[in-house]
This record gives sequence, structure tokens and C-alpha cells, in this order.
Amino acid sequence: MSDCHGCGEATSVLPALSKGPAHAVIAIIGPPNSGKSTLFNRLTGLRQKVANFPGVTVEQHSGRVKLDSGRDALLIDLPGLYSLAARSEDEQITHDVLKGLRPGVPRPDGVLLILDSTNLGRHLLLAAPILDLGLPTLIVLNMADDLSGRGGTVDVAALSQQLGAPVALISATRGDGMGAVMDFLDGADARKKPLIELPVINDIPQCRRWASRISDGAGYHAPAPPYWTRRLDAIFLHPAAGPFIFVLVVVAVFQTIFKAAVPLMFGVKALIDWSGNVVGALLPDSVLRSLLIEGVWQGVGAVVVFLPQILLLFLFIGVLEDSGYLARAALIADRTMAKVGLQGKSFIPLLSAYACAVPPIMSTRTIENKRDRIATIMIAPFMTCSARLPVYTLIIAAFIPDRPILGAFLGMPAAAMIGLYVLGFLMAVITARLLKSSVLKSVRTPFILEMPPYRLPTLRSLALRLIDRAKVFLRRAGTVILGVAIALWILAHLPVKDGKAPPLEASIMGQIGHAVEPAIRPLGFNWKIGVGLITSLAAREVIVGTLGTIYGMEPDAKSEGLQQAIRRDLTLGGAVALLIFFAFAMQCMSTVAVVRRETGSWKWPAAQFAYMTAVAYAGAFVANQLIH
Repeated sequence: MSDCHGCGEATSVLPALSKGPAHAVIAIIGPPNSGKSTLFNRLTGLRQKVANFPGVTVEQHSGRVKLDSGRDALLIDLPGLYSLAARSEDEQITHDVLKGLRPGVPRPDGVLLILDSTNLGRHLLLAAPILDLGLPTLIVLNMADDLSGRGGTVDVAALSQQLGAPVALISATRGDGMGAVMDFLDGADARKKPLIELPVINDIPQCRRWASRISDGAGYHAPAPPYWTRRLDAIFLHPAAGPFIFVLVVVAVFQTIFKAAVPLMFGVKALIDWSGNVVGALLPDSVLRSLLIEGVWQGVGAVVVFLPQILLLFLFIGVLEDSGYLARAALIADRTMAKVGLQGKSFIPLLSAYACAVPPIMSTRTIENKRDRIATIMIAPFMTCSARLPVYTLIIAAFIPDRPILGAFLGMPAAAMIGLYVLGFLMAVITARLLKSSVLKSVRTPFILEMPPYRLPTLRSLALRLIDRAKVFLRRAGTVILGVAIALWILAHLPVKDGKAPPLEASIMGQIGHAVEPAIRPLGFNWKIGVGLITSLAAREVIVGTLGTIYGMEPDAKSEGLQQAIRRDLTLGGAVALLIFFAFAMQCMSTVAVVRRETGSWKWPAAQFAYMTAVAYAGAFVANQLIH
């Protein structure tokens, strides 16, 4: 799960990882839920880089692993897939990389093929086209602990002999069997010739018979279905209990985010204030001091303070995903998706959009039906991404009292937050229904999803995920938000008259705000909110830094605080209108750019931006008129 920083083109995916040359370039490939990413994270640790393949929006992770010989191997983590048939963009990219046809990416020197040892009969289908490439390949049978724990067996030596490739039985989560993987990366394993002829690769029935013969010849005995998986699925997939439990999980997540993040946010704020005071004390009263403290520290710091909440959100998403529960949620949602003309495959990108809309829009390439894919792209930005979280938190904290609704289980702030998430989801559903009943009408295709067994998430995997998300957020704070904060400070100090900065309302920033104020006054917004709406087009959360910069320049704003200043300028109706506006408006140029590249035309992002802005304006207008 990567954010908006990956949506630009990359000229190369390899050189930035290390100054020295790699001993070998190794591609990691495997079906979904095979533990491919877990192995990649274990091998590379923090020595990873996220980029796009040159010329396309398909994300790719690459990382270095230090070998016992002292040399490095560079690993390319390719998209999870079941075949190389090149029906989807994922499959085409993987096919091109393995064949050396992707410009800017060298052909791999070898392949790590990750297969789920508990589901070998089905996953072994991918081995035929990979071995047919003729590249040195290590067949990695993952989840060895599950296999043995549930009574399954496989003769690794016999399987290796039949396939003509080394085979390693490992547990990526525990780190068992990693020596064989490291030996392969260091080139220690000899390559063998297969003892049996490979099947015709595009003949699926023949490949299935081949996979069955191979697994039988290796003495493969499938493990018994996990006891707890059967018991839990009887509850979580129950037609009535399943959706109810899902709602309870969502409520618990957001209540915890509000409660647990508060002391962490206070700690971050205290650190920002302390560091700002230290830097301010070292500088004389000058333009530079004003720029650093009022522009950079207050502008960027107003957004960075929300990092604990965003990381908590990603932590919960990671736990739910790694445990196997989110796959069940997708199956439950398929019934709802069918009613609006979509399929369960659309739910997975939409669910991922709660982090950021950019990667899910790119992941819609796995949806075979083009009309379903475009419909999913069009509604994905309605899902409440993490960039909206700072805006929601600021306004909710300023206007919603922290009172219990259901005791300690649910308070008013968490209920308001959940309401905004539900509001975005409902508008996505309504929009999908409109699209699928008109311009994007199509025949519904069946939803097929492989259910992984329930597993305990590992601390290592969750920690790496949070570190990656923190780096993405702080990179945005240090680039986009920093740039906007500096630009705002400059606009607030121009034009200079008699060597002095003008009053805020007379500055260029004030003039811009007053120019747009007539259009937004019916929503309950003043010119300051207008400036924030304009700057938030770069990234939604920028409005928090914008308001921090604007109010921080007023004489009494520091003593009142940002929340008190906003309460002074916004009525309750205006506050609700602002929340609704951000729930519906696109307000993200990175998303617009990715939609343009994914659809191959400006007509879809233009229509999407106009539609979402109109819905946001209408919703905010109604809210401001009804609430006083």
C-alpha cells in the first residue's frame, strides 16, 4: 500500500538504491497471498525504494540485500499474479520485465518464485511459464510452518529433481529456511535440467494436469483446512453477523484512533513548539526568522502534528489486511457491489483508497471489464483518504464536544468521523449506480477471490509498513507542504510598502482570498478558507498548514490556538459545510494526473473533477443553510 509520491514517472527503478553495483538483479514473483511481500521485506529490511516502472503507473518495489560474500543483490518485487498471459497491465509488466522488454529495467539474472506450500496444487501452475523463460529460478515454498502444523508434507528433493530447479521450503514470517534463499542469491546453487517436458504454456488444462503430476510425484499431501479459519469464517462470513461485525470493527478503529492518538499528538506538538522556540532564539528579529518560524515551522508543523493519527490508521489497516480479514470483507461487500452494478474486485481498490486514491486507481488494471474499471476509477476519490484526516480532525476537535454516545465505546468526535467516512462511501455508491445504469452499463462478471487463512500479523511487517508510511507523509510535508508554506509566507508579505509587509488582508494572499470569497460565501466560508481551498489543490492536508500560516500571522492567534481562531471565523453550519466539501471534492492534482494516465484521456478526469466539485459545493451549501 504506497501513496501519491509514486504517481510520477521514473526514468529508472534501480540506481538510487546503492552507490555500488549489484551482484545480481533478481525478480520476485508469486501469486497473491503467497507471502511474496513478506519475504521481500525480510530480505531487504529498510533498504527499499518505491517507484513506477518507466512510462507507466504500475508501482514497483526494489531493494538491496547484503550477501554473505559482501556483495549486494538487487530485488525487484513484481506484482502478484497467477499467470503470464498478459491479459492485464500487471501481467504485461511482469512478462516484459522477465523477458527484458521493459525500457529502463535490466532483464533479471534470476527469479525467486514464491508459492504457498499449503496451496501448492493451484500455485504450481505459475511454475511452468516461469521455468520456460530459461532464467535461473529458485522455487520458494513459503508458509512451511502452516504446512507442517496442519499435517501437510512435500518431498523438496523430489520436487526439485522434477522441476530441474532448486526448491527451498521456508517460512518468511519466522525466517526459517532463509539460508537456501541467500545461497541462491549468492549464486551457490547449481542449475539443473528438468527431467520432464514443460507443458504448452497457454494450454490451461494441460498446465493443470502437469501441476497435478508434479505435486503427486513430489509426494505432496495437502494440509487440512485450518481449524480456526473454518470456525472464524462461519462467523465473519455469516450473511447477518458478517456485516454487523464489520461495522463494529470500523467503529472500534476510529474510536481508538481518536483516543489513543491524543497524547501522541500532544507530544509531537510539544516537540514542534520547542524546536521552533530554539531556532527562533538563535536568530535575530529579521525576515529570515519570520520565514522560518511563521512560515515553515507553523505551516509544516500544523500538518506534521497529525502523523500519529495517520500511522494509527495504517496500523489498523495493516493488522486487518495481514490477518486475512480484509479479504473476507471484500467477499461480504460483493453483495453490496452487485446492487450498484460493480463486482467484488472493485471493492479491494476502493478499500485501499482509504489510505490514498492513487495506488488503488492504478490497481484497477486487474479488473478485466473496462467499463467496470473506469467506474471504479471515477468513484475511488470519494473514499476518505488519509489526507482528509488532518482536516477532519481539526474541524471536529474545534466544533464537536468530546462527549460519550455509547459509553467508552463511541464518543461524539469518533461518531462524526465515521459519519464522514460513511458519507463518502454512500456518494461513491450513488455515483457508481448512476454510471453503471447509463454511460458505463455492462454485464456483471463473477467475483473470484482466493481466501488466505487467518494469520497473526508480525511486528516486523507492521513496523516496516508504518516506517514506509511515515517516510511518505514526511516527504510530502518536506516538499509539497513546505513549498506551499513558503509560497504563502511570501504572498502574505507582498507587496512591500515603505520597507514593511502589508496587513494580511491587503497582501497578495489576502487579495486572492477576497477574489474568491463571493463564490464561497454562500457556503459559510470567508476569504481565509478560500485561500486554503486553493492551496489544498496541491494536497488536501495543505489547508491545515495554510490556516496555521494565516492565523499564525495575526497578533492574538498564538495565544488562542488554531482551533479557537477557526471557531471565531466559522459558524457551526460553515464548519459542517467545510467537512462535507472535503468529503466530496477531489482537491488532489496527483489523483487527477493518475486518472488521466490510467484512462488515456482528459475527458474522464475533467468530468470527474467537475462532478465532484459540483457535488461538494451543493452539499456544503445545503449544510450551511440548514445548520445554524
